[in-house]
Amino acid sequence: MHDEDAVSAAALRRLAHDPEVPDAERAHAEAAVTEDTAEALAYLVDPFDLVGEVPGVELQQASWSSERVDHDPDSTEWDLDEDDLDEDDGADGEAGRIG
Repeated sequence: MHDEDAVSAAALRRLAHDPEVPDAERAHAEAAVTEDTAEALAYLVDPFDLVGEVPGVELQQASWSSERVDHDPDSTEWDLDEDDLDEDDGADGEAGRIG
């Protein structure tokens, strides 16, 4: 979804009808989802709903945190192959590369 206002509005609608949010916290939550689209999205997506139907998975605890970052596809920080290496790989790490 590319419409940040729509994401915030959806989060505000859900928040308005959420009986689990105490009145004392509601104003803070409304401000958070209005000011930060990532917070609004986190409010709309329930981690328990994401994995609740996955066989063999029992979610004990979940929380969200997010931040805006600039994506630089040439940066080594975004090298997804880095985590694909096996610990037994040689110094060059080529044995564990996927792709």
